[in-house]
Amino acid sequence: MPKARAARGGGLSHPSAKALLFALCLLPLAWLVWGAATGGLGANPAERLIRATGDWTLRMLCLTLAVTPLRKLLGLAQLARFRRMLGLFTFGYALLHLLCYAGFDMGLDAAEIARDIAQRPFIFVGMGTFAVLLVLAVTSFQPFPRWLGGRRWQALHRLVYFCAALALLHFFWMRAGKRDFADVLVYTGVIVVLLMARVLLRWRAIGPVRTPVLGSYGKNSG
Repeated sequence: MPKARAARGGGLSHPSAKALLFALCLLPLAWLVWGAATGGLGANPAERLIRATGDWTLRMLCLTLAVTPLRKLLGLAQLARFRRMLGLFTFGYALLHLLCYAGFDMGLDAAEIARDIAQRPFIFVGMGTFAVLLVLAVTSFQPFPRWLGGRRWQALHRLVYFCAALALLHFFWMRAGKRDFADVLVYTGVIVVLLMARVLLRWRAIGPVRTPVLGSYGKNSG
């Protein structure tokens, strides 16, 4: 079985695998740039860019969260080498989302952005989500794991689930005005499944707590 798994995951260890994933993660951005240059983003390209970059942030976040459950379920240890890249692309699309909002909606007016954050809860939550992603992105590089220590670094990066909850809340409040929750429910379902898979896999690794049973030489034996 281990040999079969190693053979199945051999392509993931190939040097070109990361380059291929990098190119695939750039495709949505290339499509948006092409659409903006050719007038293919509809009647309101600014809104389309803001929404699309937000959608791709959530999709990249789901892919990042899926790495560990898939790695453990499929026995493909090689998947771990793609986790940081996917996390950084999540941050990259979140940064583009923020820049599109600040530039197209707010005209890069810092005072107007501050007022909008104070007045609209979903913007406030969105900024909080970005702040968490920023911390995770910065500390994903060496030498932060060594500086923080393995356990503290891992505990810090479990904030990605808190980040996912904030992102869903931001998305929910944004869609609440139009009462359009179909996509919100899809992303919520995906993230809940991934979180439950992570919890179950961790529980399986630890194993149930067993109550010790006294043997024939226990203190109650005659």
